[in-house]
Amino acid sequence: MKSEWDFGTVIGLVSGVICIFVAMVWPEGDTPTIIPTEGSGFRWEQLAWFFQPQSVFIVVGGVLCATLVNYPLKAVLGLGKVFKNVILSEKFDFTGMIDNIVVLAEKSRKDGLLSLESGLSEIDSVFLRNGVELAINERDSSRLRTFLSMDLNNISTRHIGAQEIILYMAAYAPAFGMLGTVLGLIIMMNKFQMSGETSSIDFNVAEQFASLLSGMGTALITTFYGVFFANMVFLPIAGKLKRRSENELMLKNIVLEGIISIHGREHPILIREKLMTFVALSERKMSEKKEV
Repeated sequence: MKSEWDFGTVIGLVSGVICIFVAMVWPEGDTPTIIPTEGSGFRWEQLAWFFQPQSVFIVVGGVLCATLVNYPLKAVLGLGKVFKNVILSEKFDFTGMIDNIVVLAEKSRKDGLLSLESGLSEIDSVFLRNGVELAINERDSSRLRTFLSMDLNNISTRHIGAQEIILYMAAYAPAFGMLGTVLGLIIMMNKFQMSGETSSIDFNVAEQFASLLSGMGTALITTFYGVFFANMVFLPIAGKLKRRSENELMLKNIVLEGIISIHGREHPILIREKLMTFVALSERKMSEKKEV
């Protein structure tokens, strides 16, 4: 085993320190003048309270840096593909796959298993195509099931790895939100102390406390963004990836059982009945109505 530098960890640690340092010295902008909305309508001016680029920078930057430390650089760079899979929906046609398997079973039972070799290029599903090819070349059904199960387990492991990254990001976001809040409170309290020391005798206590409470609200915005990103972005994405993985694995389990049944020369009608047990009852009834 050869050891080598993990540049992702170095980049993550250095970037994380820089991120926090930039947040500490973030320049103060001019406070926008907010004109309160009159009447009982929507208080659109309140949106300005939540516009805090510094808070977003701390949460998003901190989460990405921590993820770089926790995972290899290649895995983090592959997150773009993961988010793409979340946005693009994919339909899993279980009954359509069962129909394709039954057609292959009928052809195999009639002309033999080797007859399926000529139609391999016409099979769209990569897992089904590779499985049929393996079934043609493997005589032992137990070994065939072992090989297909290993492939299925490897696919499941890759899916779990992608979900795990997003779940860790969901765990980091509130933590960096709290870190940003503590950082903001430290800066705010020190400014309050300095303003009290340098003020004149007639220094307005009410104004100072108003400024203190305003600064406290600004500091808490970072916690808001941390909780928001965790519960509105990362956790839902992880949940969607899990649902999608479960559907894909169930589809591949249907293929696995179908290939084993074809290899065992089972009757196509029995194969259909067995594979339809994977499908929801409502979808089974719809399939039966179409056949009628």
